[in-house]
Amino acid sequence: MSKIPNTRPATIAIKNGTLITMNPAREIVQTDIFIEDGRIKKIGTADSPPDIEIDATDKTILPGFIQTHTHLCQTLFRNQADDLSLLDWLEKRIWPLEMSHDENSITISAQLGIAELFKGGTTTILDMGTIHFTDYIFQTAQTSGIRAIIGKALMDNSIGVSEKYREPTRLALEEVHRLIHDWHGQADNRLQFALTPRFLLSCSLELFQELKVLSEEKGLLIHTHAAESKKEIEIIAKQSGLRNIEYLHHHGVTGPRLCLAHCIWLEDDEIEILKRTHTKVLHCPSSNLKLASGLAKVPEMLARGINVTLGADGAPCNNNLNIFIEMRLASLLQKYRLADPAVMNAQKLVEMATIDGAYALGLEQEIGSLEVGKKADLIILNLDQIHSLPAANYYSQIVYAASPENVETVIVDGKIVMRNRELQTLDETKIIEQAKSEMKRIVAKIQYGIKENK
Repeated sequence: MSKIPNTRPATIAIKNGTLITMNPAREIVQTDIFIEDGRIKKIGTADSPPDIEIDATDKTILPGFIQTHTHLCQTLFRNQADDLSLLDWLEKRIWPLEMSHDENSITISAQLGIAELFKGGTTTILDMGTIHFTDYIFQTAQTSGIRAIIGKALMDNSIGVSEKYREPTRLALEEVHRLIHDWHGQADNRLQFALTPRFLLSCSLELFQELKVLSEEKGLLIHTHAAESKKEIEIIAKQSGLRNIEYLHHHGVTGPRLCLAHCIWLEDDEIEILKRTHTKVLHCPSSNLKLASGLAKVPEMLARGINVTLGADGAPCNNNLNIFIEMRLASLLQKYRLADPAVMNAQKLVEMATIDGAYALGLEQEIGSLEVGKKADLIILNLDQIHSLPAANYYSQIVYAASPENVETVIVDGKIVMRNRELQTLDETKIIEQAKSEMKRIVAKIQYGIKENK
């Protein structure tokens, strides 16, 4: 599959903005920011004339948002899987839809998702694909300019999962090795590969043990779902005598490179395991609500020093990829759950969506804050709008009042991917047209398959 050569990005000066730096001191300063060779060269007045100058007077500049759990392959299936619990949602709707993908449909699905992410200020994602066509997700991420850690979904175990969705372990691992060779570190390391076993019900112990070794050898993240539903936990406990986190820990999978989506139904000893092993937790409040999965004990995990970050999950269980909603819900739900208005304050939510997200991905030295030497992944917000004024506290304004409509310009790796709400690397009109036609084709394909199998 062809790769696009890297080209030297333009120098950019963003003038007169208010920088929410998210640096260790959490400084908020009004100044300029100068970008050169894809990195933040200087915070302050540029030493030389830039190729591009952006006036950010009365605008707010933030590190780009980082979503640590997404499924670009599912964006095309938005509004197709409502009002179902997790395992029914997967078995009856999502897996049949994912298995109906081809090169065209998965490309459009990824384009649709990335376009929405950019328009909402997200610049980096940790993404889980399908069993097939992972190359096309990578290729779309490359051409669009998003920073992405992407994995091929791994499902080699039919216990709790229909056999028709299973892939032989050896075949799956061979494909993983090829994808690592072809894509890990591409686009000046903007693209990376993650090991993505779907969840314990769909993956064998042999697979997890192989992935553990591969993660250690190559320094790759393991990205999976865990403790999302009570039924899932009951099945694993019946088979092994262990709960989800206990099972992963017993078999040596927990650790700093393990990223676990959801982690709703945890006992205290499991939270302690996450703390001791520095395992990361990926919180998806909208998805947890829509699937009626439950509410994760996020404040309790944070109090123990566990790194908890945010993601929208997939469009069919959300039904959008809006980080502003995730920040707001993550805060409000915990205030309600604990009857404590002081928990999960706005600053913490912005941290979870920026620097904490970078830490979860092992990229805290490169992204997540506005600091000299870091990659130029940033967004410019216009908070002077009816729904987000007046301002008293920047963090509160962003978390409780702002929305994607406030995102004006998005820069990733020093390249402008959206300016004045206009996408620069994706054709929004074409994506909308193709998404509608591709979804009709997928539905027709599924209906034809049902008819043929009768």
